[in-house]
Amino acid sequence: MIYIVEDDAAIRELEEYALTSNGLEAKGFAAPEAFWQAVRRALPELVVLDVMLPEEDGFSILKKWRASPASARIPVLMVTAKSSELDTVKGLDSGADDYLAKPFGVMEFISRVKAALRRGAAEKRQAPACLSFMGICMDDARHIVTADAAPVELTYKEYELLKLFLEQPELVVSRERILHDVWGIDVSVESRTVDMHIRTLRQKLGGAGHFIKTVRKVGYMLTQREEADE
Repeated sequence: MIYIVEDDAAIRELEEYALTSNGLEAKGFAAPEAFWQAVRRALPELVVLDVMLPEEDGFSILKKWRASPASARIPVLMVTAKSSELDTVKGLDSGADDYLAKPFGVMEFISRVKAALRRGAAEKRQAPACLSFMGICMDDARHIVTADAAPVELTYKEYELLKLFLEQPELVVSRERILHDVWGIDVSVESRTVDMHIRTLRQKLGGAGHFIKTVRKVGYMLTQREEADE
């Protein structure tokens, strides 16, 4: 699936039509908030991103996209009317995989999309098959979790919590980050709800659950260290 973030309806519809006509799945969004909501449900294979958008510009979206471990390797093609050399350099330096200036030819657009998808697929093949830490293993492609080789059945939220920890072991994950990445920034969740999910996740992981440590007044971390507060 390819996500298109473009507030100009005519351009967005043209891009969607060009992609679907070439056998690719595409979904367009007129505003960033709708895009972020879709991302929280399912990640795309590629993002086609405009720069001048309502609510939030493309460079800000790109910065957040690259900052998240879940989406950092997913390619981004920036398509924009800002076509100066400085704009192109800024886009590429900010983490875009390619930069296409408007107006553009449909064939060139499709060619660049396919090239970005090939690069993304190559990086995915090189990525580790399993996120692992001290006997905990997550096969994200098959959505399977094991702890000390025993299968672990997790709810959706527990799975996303564990994935967040496995992607950045030995680093503190704040409560704010957990709420943003697991529950969604627009969702109001009480602190004890997070605590409850952490508690059940620890229990389901068995002996490996003690590696999820509480960092008092900050959040949690997946660590071998014993000095974190439980």
